[in-house]
Amino acid sequence: MGKDTIANIITSIRNADINRKGMVRIPSTDITENIVKILLREGFIENVRKHQENNKDFWVLTLRHRRNRKGPYKTILNLKRMSRPGLRIYSNYQRIPRILGGIGIVILSTSRGIMTDREARLQGIGGEILCYIW
Repeated sequence: MGKDTIANIITSIRNADINRKGMVRIPSTDITENIVKILLREGFIENVRKHQENNKDFWVLTLRHRRNRKGPYKTILNLKRMSRPGLRIYSNYQRIPRILGGIGIVILSTSRGIMTDREARLQGIGGEILCYIW
């Protein structure tokens, strides 16, 4: 079994959101740093800080939750991993899918780094579709 860091990040965030945890701790790598910056910039998480423990770096994410809401709990984040190590999914900039008519985002790995679908369309480049977030 190989290491799929992006799937681990998505699973950690999804599980914390379902269990109403306020914070998530994920290992720090270059890929996770770029994805966390996108999540913060797009407003899917509230705060990010870097934490070091036993000479290992971690990102501590503060998730957004609906406060003072009665009734059944509904998750705020919906994340779906698309491209995976066994099946890579690529798209050119004209065929990048729009999630919920543009409300959600697609995170892509392009030749110019990891970026959202809007940035990739503006720059006219395609790449590997990493995940959907809405």
